[in-house]
Amino acid sequence: MGTNKTKSVFVCQNCGAESPKWIGKCPSCKEWNTYQEEIISVGQREKSAISISQRQKPVLLENVASKEGTRNKSGISELDRILGGGMVPGSLILLGGEPGIGKSTIALQVALSLK
Repeated sequence: MGTNKTKSVFVCQNCGAESPKWIGKCPSCKEWNTYQEEIISVGQREKSAISISQRQKPVLLENVASKEGTRNKSGISELDRILGGGMVPGSLILLGGEPGIGKSTIALQVALSLK
């Protein structure tokens, strides 16, 4: 068992952002002179009951059961192919990429096909 050490941290009083040193302008909320020093106690970390009880064991991919559900066609054959045959109801699809490559255009085409 170690002794508790004290450590100071600077906390923005506007948004709660933390910094190891005082800074004039908060990088999170962009407010000036909102950082105040707070003293915290640093002791040994204790394992919480939640983290121990929710620990799960890894499962091999071959042992994972897959459920086939209904899929909605998007009207764009290549998109349906990438999504494994269409969009699964209740799922979330993230369109990512550089600006100007057509993310919004694809989203609008899919939205119009689902009418």
